[in-house]
Amino acid sequence: MTESTKKYIEAVGRRKAAIARVRLVNGGTGAFLINKRTLEVYLPVALLRQSVLSPFKQTGTENMFDVSVKVVGGGIHGQADSIRLGIARALVDFNPEFRAVLKKSSFLSRDARIRERKKFGKKSARRSPQWSKR
Repeated sequence: MTESTKKYIEAVGRRKAAIARVRLVNGGTGAFLINKRTLEVYLPVALLRQSVLSPFKQTGTENMFDVSVKVVGGGIHGQADSIRLGIARALVDFNPEFRAVLKKSSFLSRDARIRERKKFGKKSARRSPQWSKR
């Protein structure tokens, strides 16, 4: 498929256990759907909505794209960060000149911190059983 025949730009964002597949449709009205729900319904916290929309604000492309997201795993904070990374990657695919702006705002770096596994003999990853001297 050539660039001119593509109907949308697709990118993947990940954070902790959350994986977001983001599709940007150019020439849209700014409609935003996450798992077939609106942005306000899916992310009720205003700070998370602001975080998700920040790549558009940084590049000056608000209401230029229709956004469709499928996100699975994790909690709402991890999902919001994975959506933000996916949007930033899709914007770089759309226009490589956006890379400098998004990289400076650290929207293109994946946060590699994940949950540490539980070890045997421990109650959790590092918490030891209670110890009594006498």
